Amino acid sequence: MRDGLVEVDAVIAIANKGSFRAAALDLNLSTTALSNLIGKLEKRLGVRLFNRTTRSVSLTDAGRQFVEQVGPALREIQQAMAVARSHQDIPSGTLRINAFPTGAREILAPLVLAFIRRYPQVHVDLVTEGRIVDIVAEGFDLGLRSADLVPTDMIAVPVGSPQSFAVVAAPAYLEARGQPIVPPDLLAHACIRIRLPNGALYRWHFEKDGAPVQIDVSGPITLDEASLARIAVLEGTGIGLFMEADVRDDIAAGRLVRLVRDWTPRRAALCLYYPGRRNQSAAFRAFMDMARTAGTMRET
Repeated sequence: MRDGLVEVDAVIAIANKGSFRAAALDLNLSTTALSNLIGKLEKRLGVRLFNRTTRSVSLTDAGRQFVEQVGPALREIQQAMAVARSHQDIPSGTLRINAFPTGAREILAPLVLAFIRRYPQVHVDLVTEGRIVDIVAEGFDLGLRSADLVPTDMIAVPVGSPQSFAVVAAPAYLEARGQPIVPPDLLAHACIRIRLPNGALYRWHFEKDGAPVQIDVSGPITLDEASLARIAVLEGTGIGLFMEADVRDDIAAGRLVRLVRDWTPRRAALCLYYPGRRNQSAAFRAFMDMARTAGTMRET
């Protein structure tokens, strides 16, 4: 291990993740090993960097100052290492991508899996989560979000065609309850409520002829993961709102029926995005080159 740098990586990871457990997963360490690492660093420094309770972890004043001072230096070291790696002829190392689950499913087979088959010396670390993260601060090479959610200081590369939402229900549900024709009809139906990463409940958004409509649906269950909501809808529990890609096969097979389609127009395309820094790694360049060659992306 590089004396000192591993401990700094650990402190930054805990500060970013807000917990030892999440940071340990990110660093491929056990929670015990990470705790011991921080304990040894605190003993060597003679100060506590974190306040620990059974429920939370927070930086002490000394810890906050430590992170503020070493964070920029650590980023410079990581950048220097990336510059060195950029001179490799054969792509290798790790490529880290942060994405939301639906987007990850869209690019997994046609791009990510094809890439690692072509470049077996590259390991792709694909992390999915609902919240939007600072990909630079959290050590990601790329992010994947809809175009309207990409930070303005990033280089955005559209992936595929524009997305759209799909309102769907199982045939058995529609036989029993009838079919909604316009969005307000949903207020009389059982719907699968959506909880956002920030804890808020999502109001279903619709639009037709430039007129937006928001519906605060109600129903028997609230879920925060599309794969769980899909199961509930397939079981006839109620009507669900999904990204079209998540239920495309179910609609084609007749397992689900699409509703109020003319009220769900196309939305912004998915985008890969990254900071405009130079000397990207060989793995990064190969990933982007392969995607462009395959015709799956067009840069803006």
